Amino acid sequence: MTTPQTQTTQTIQETDVTTGATVWLTGLPSAGKTTIAHELAGRLRAEGHRVEVLDGDEIREFLSAGLGFSREDRHTNVQRIGFVAELLARNGVLALVPVIAPYQDSREAVRKRHQANGTAYVEIHVATPVEVCSERDVKGLYAKQAAGELTGLTGVDDPYEAPESPDLRIESQNQTVQESAASVYALLSERGLA
Repeated sequence: MTTPQTQTTQTIQETDVTTGATVWLTGLPSAGKTTIAHELAGRLRAEGHRVEVLDGDEIREFLSAGLGFSREDRHTNVQRIGFVAELLARNGVLALVPVIAPYQDSREAVRKRHQANGTAYVEIHVATPVEVCSERDVKGLYAKQAAGELTGLTGVDDPYEAPESPDLRIESQNQTVQESAASVYALLSERGLA
């Protein structure tokens, strides 16, 4: 005999979608990565998916405090984020990762970690041109760099190695946030992840 409690638990289990994956959104500062990730997260949560957005700024504050912006420190930061994302993903969470990750070898190491564990990994390149990013300048980084108050800005005076063959390339300057998020959602659906 089923009790109301059992029925409620069964209903929750049936509607709670538990396919995990890491969706890494890479691109220049102010490209729109985080905005797209949060838009996508809302849609996925509304459908019953377990979702976490691993924001690069929050990770730097709590998980990678003390790291600088040298190539080595950036690599370490990306590997830490990749570890957490893979851990979440293999446990049924859609981990949305809007993180610059400027170096191809760092991103490739994260992809290989996922492959080794049989965990789905999707790389999205938010390919917004630097001119558009500097106009948006969400955090004022481009203005500080132009004023000489900041050095090492990715894509300006520090390298950004764009993905050669991402799973999806988004040119956010040519579409709305909703359209960008919808294109990521369509890819995830096509792959059975949403």
